[in-house]
Amino acid sequence: MTTQPKHRIYVTRKQRSRDNENITPLIRRCIKATLETEGVSLPCEVNVLITNDSGIRAINRESRNIDKPTDVLSFPMFEFRPGKFAADETFLDPETGRIFLGDVAISLERAAAQAEEYGHGKEREIGYLVIHSTLHLLGYDHTDEGPMKKQMRSREREIIKKIGISENE
Repeated sequence: MTTQPKHRIYVTRKQRSRDNENITPLIRRCIKATLETEGVSLPCEVNVLITNDSGIRAINRESRNIDKPTDVLSFPMFEFRPGKFAADETFLDPETGRIFLGDVAISLERAAAQAEEYGHGKEREIGYLVIHSTLHLLGYDHTDEGPMKKQMRSREREIIKKIGISENE
């Protein structure tokens, strides 16, 4: 009897290239580390779309009425309180046995540009964006410069350090 993995992370690429072949394991590792750090013990599911600037611009325009590309978009299924994951078995999908947390879209084109701008590696930027967006799925936000933004930034740094993504990756 084979057991299913606790968390299921579906990664879809809008276009394949050799540049993004190795990022699926990175994406899964970052999501799993974020869920673990946040104390999420129930099995979860997350969909991730890897796209480019034009793809994420279309999603941003359609979903948020903002006609410009961005680095990452998160679409949470539920409204959780940051740092207090309060889902129980009633949140589980009866067909999958997992909680569907939501969808994430990442522009690799934007991630590469930001990595260069900030002076670190593309993998580090992608890892950061995945962690950031997963925290959004878990209720974190940063709409102002208040305590929640500080809390979110602190969690991002902790998780990046935990999984060992260096500035050069």
